Amino acid sequence: MYKNILIATDGSSLSARAVEHGTNLAKAVGATVLLLTVAERFHVFALEADQLGETPASFREHMQRHAERTLEEASEIARKIGVDATTLHMEDDAPYQAIIRTAEGQRSDLIVMASHGRDGVSALFLGSETMKVLSHSKIPVLMVR
Repeated sequence: MYKNILIATDGSSLSARAVEHGTNLAKAVGATVLLLTVAERFHVFALEADQLGETPASFREHMQRHAERTLEEASEIARKIGVDATTLHMEDDAPYQAIIRTAEGQRSDLIVMASHGRDGVSALFLGSETMKVLSHSKIPVLMVR
């Protein structure tokens, strides 16, 4: 049924559960796995605490380290389950669009992600990336709570 599964992760503990669930599913059905993390670009006028007081260069370095750690942790979960996974880090102002575009480009037939990841002010203004993927994706989405 599923041959190519994209699993989106933000490094949160809830995302780790989605990675575990998605890789277990992939193992059960013999699907390939792409682990994706999307970092937002630096903005001069930012609501994100991560961006306050940072320069574009320091922010990019911080986000790169976070993405590497996120993908390494997700890859370790997949390895423990016995699934080889490809990893990808992207930057985009609209993470949900990057997730959908990547899933379409990779011909994924399922997107797996946590029910939520954002919190704080950005969640109020931007809404849940998961809800946006659910609303806009033509590819089935498995939401892990």
